[in-house]
Amino acid sequence: MANIKSAEKRIQINERNRLRNKSYKSAVKTLIKKCLAQISKYEKNRSPEVRQEVSESISAAYSKIDKAVKTGVIHRNNGARKKSQLARALKKVETLAAA
Repeated sequence: MANIKSAEKRIQINERNRLRNKSYKSAVKTLIKKCLAQISKYEKNRSPEVRQEVSESISAAYSKIDKAVKTGVIHRNNGARKKSQLARALKKVETLAAA
């Protein structure tokens, strides 16, 4: 345990930040999994209702990824890569539908 007051405060701040980062990372992973599940559902059933659900889930995931990048939880390149992964998966399904 730290003996200096500033070191004690740093320990508290680091713990607070660790919990916040863990929360953001977990939420981002969950939303990405939900998006990919919605996209595979859309691949099987190409109805406008399912497409709307996919659009909403991707929007929520993009929003959470952007917030995580803004707060410094994940690097901006990592955030861009995650968003690109979702867009690429959706585009793959939509191009298969057109073909």
